[in-house]
Amino acid sequence: MNEKQLAGKKAASYVQEGMTVGLGTGSTVYWTILEIARMVKEGMKITGVATSNNTEKLAQELGIPLVSLEDVSSIDLTIDGADELTEDLTLIKGGGGALLREKMIAYHSTHMIVVADSSKFVNQLGTFPLPVEITPFGYAKTVNALEKLGCAASLRKENESNFLTDNGNYIVDCSFGEIHYPTTLHDTLNQIPGVVENGLFIGYAAKAIIGQENTITYIEK
Repeated sequence: MNEKQLAGKKAASYVQEGMTVGLGTGSTVYWTILEIARMVKEGMKITGVATSNNTEKLAQELGIPLVSLEDVSSIDLTIDGADELTEDLTLIKGGGGALLREKMIAYHSTHMIVVADSSKFVNQLGTFPLPVEITPFGYAKTVNALEKLGCAASLRKENESNFLTDNGNYIVDCSFGEIHYPTTLHDTLNQIPGVVENGLFIGYAAKAIIGQENTITYIEK
């Protein structure tokens, strides 16, 4: 079993009968969703809220009952991945382009567990470019404003076209180098008109489950 499978499957053990569960997006939480589907097939009653169209499709194919975010008062537990995470459980997310929905669902969740393989656990955020979701309107101006903050900004492409999020927005991947003040950067980015949201997740995760070779490492606040 590889590191992603180890972490992903273990996280599913925190899902309990009757929960509303936020279902994350990515290659590690994929294994969580497979395990949750197995539990549902064996009789566990849960309801899922998907963080992306891809996750929604996967959950439907596997028989996990889904509702929309609007249909729930709160979410008991969200399990999601990360592109980078530090010991204080600050995250960079958005490599899959679902950062806005992921952050909205995390915000409305009582608990959030992050699953990752060992390569995602870092001393300092910033090796992975920070995804920033922006509106198509005036996007070149927004990219220019991002560059003025000192990053190398690259508009994400897909098949030679601008990548579109599930919300119809663009993603700019911003290379800042080491991010020493993530809260300050988060707030500065979100003050730029045209920026919808950024991939810094601060204060959302309560636990991380990290697959490491044949073992699991836990980080808790």
